[in-house]
Amino acid sequence: MSRYDLTDYEWRVIEPPLPNKPRGVPRVDDRRVLNGIFWVLRSGAPWRDLPERYGPRTTCYNRFVRWRKADVWDRLMNAITAAHDGDIQMIDSTSIRAHQQAATAKTPDTSADAVLQIAGRLGYPAAAAVAGRSIACIRDWTNEATTSCPSFA
Repeated sequence: MSRYDLTDYEWRVIEPPLPNKPRGVPRVDDRRVLNGIFWVLRSGAPWRDLPERYGPRTTCYNRFVRWRKADVWDRLMNAITAAHDGDIQMIDSTSIRAHQQAATAKTPDTSADAVLQIAGRLGYPAAAAVAGRSIACIRDWTNEATTSCPSFA
């Protein structure tokens, strides 16, 4: 049993609301397919990297998509909630993906236009803020510590 596989209790809760097609070609084991779907969703791996123990990746992917369109996932969530008497909250931050740049704060704009705008808001004439001068220099002027800034006389 893999760390992403369903326990017996979880399977007993999830099995009843699953679609059951009694006719036609026998279905691949639903528990094995669900374990494969959960493996992909929890690991973040692409479908093509699905281990063989879960069956063909196309079966897992196709069933995931079909069940999404048929609202089977909503029924499964309702069954899980009912099994816990509605007293369940699910938040898993490990499955929240963000672009690596989403974790950084926005950097201040240090372009010449931004320097001119800041200088104007602080009451300095536009001639005092020469293109290429840093915002730190303007901040120094607001504290009247102009020794680190060049003079613009």
